[in-house]
Amino acid sequence: MSMDTQDKLKILADAAKYDASCSSSGAKRSNRGKGLGNATGSGICHSYTPDGRCVSLLKILLTNRCIYDCRYCVNRVTNDVPRAGFTVEEVVRLTIEFYRRNYIEGLFLSSGVVGDSDRTMDLLAEVARRLREEEDFHGYIHLKGVVGASDEALAKAGRYADRISANAELPVQGDLDRLAPEKSLKEAESAMGFIKAGIDQSKDRGRRTRAPRFAPAGQSTQMIVGATPSSDAIILNTAHRLYDAHRLKRVYYTAYSPIPNAHQDLPTETPELIREHRLYQADWLLRFYDFSVEEVVTKADGNLDLELDPKMAWALANRAFFPVDINRAPREALLRVPGLGTRSVGKILQARRQRRLREADLRQLRAPIKRVMPFIVAADSWDAAAKTLDAQDLRTRVKPRNEQLMLFEAKTSAVTGQV
Repeated sequence: MSMDTQDKLKILADAAKYDASCSSSGAKRSNRGKGLGNATGSGICHSYTPDGRCVSLLKILLTNRCIYDCRYCVNRVTNDVPRAGFTVEEVVRLTIEFYRRNYIEGLFLSSGVVGDSDRTMDLLAEVARRLREEEDFHGYIHLKGVVGASDEALAKAGRYADRISANAELPVQGDLDRLAPEKSLKEAESAMGFIKAGIDQSKDRGRRTRAPRFAPAGQSTQMIVGATPSSDAIILNTAHRLYDAHRLKRVYYTAYSPIPNAHQDLPTETPELIREHRLYQADWLLRFYDFSVEEVVTKADGNLDLELDPKMAWALANRAFFPVDINRAPREALLRVPGLGTRSVGKILQARRQRRLREADLRQLRAPIKRVMPFIVAADSWDAAAKTLDAQDLRTRVKPRNEQLMLFEAKTSAVTGQV
């Protein structure tokens, strides 16, 4: 008995939830008064934009059949789960119908590997081609970059997709050898390198011609956290290297979740969700606050402090750096103060040109006073920091009480840049 489209959608949408490497797109693609849809830089895939809007996309697998036996993957070839697969035409039709009903603003399409990497990548790219050329669709498209696919197959994907993600999956080859021996971090980086080259060449051509951009929203990757003993320092060092080498837009960290019929080599429990959250906070410090991995990882075992955000943990471990004078300190020093993000620091630098700032001014700038005050001096608080920095109970006082992860907390911090 053949499976209908609705049954396939139920299976393949559920199977796609394990791929977190999609979020705000940053892409802008106008239909110029004709065609269907627009992609904007406001965000994609159930992301919350700075003005509070939620935007979404159809996130599915082309198929959950796969030739690989990655032990952490619910879709591995040896796992006994319901299998399904869409045709290219079915995905195109679903995308257009969902868009016309105002359910989505774009498409995130991944897949298990069927046949071989090239064949799978060609099918994904063909969906994007048909949407662009035959349906005149200008909405957002994010394609999974199938690791091991040829340059030709990746090139076709880049011509039609806004973003491509070639997933590293685990931070070091030793982890892959243990849980996904058929996969190679070197191959993943090879795909990232090709995508980066395509983006660079496209930008150069774009300065001289009006040729279509190659993956204009860039590329991202994903790493699974907690499936292996690799420490946070190892994970962050790999992420930092990938950012530098391939100019990734984002590295996504996904806490390992026990799957049906889990392999015996895998943990039986999910790692604490707060660990994933701390990795995102540390990632933000590395990218936008000029911290190093050695600075954000303050524990001797190479893992992040789960009780405190990474900037607060660094501040407590480096009390000699403080207090910072908000009326004199350079931007780099202000960014090291717990509770002060890039926006708050920008407001401080602008406001202090007009007057010497006091604690009341920080309150007006909506700085989190309880977090900030132990680490700064203002015009009216010269002795406050000196009294608190050496206090033995400072850690207890700045530690959040009964910290609860809100569903969108990590998203909010990523949007505002407040750490």
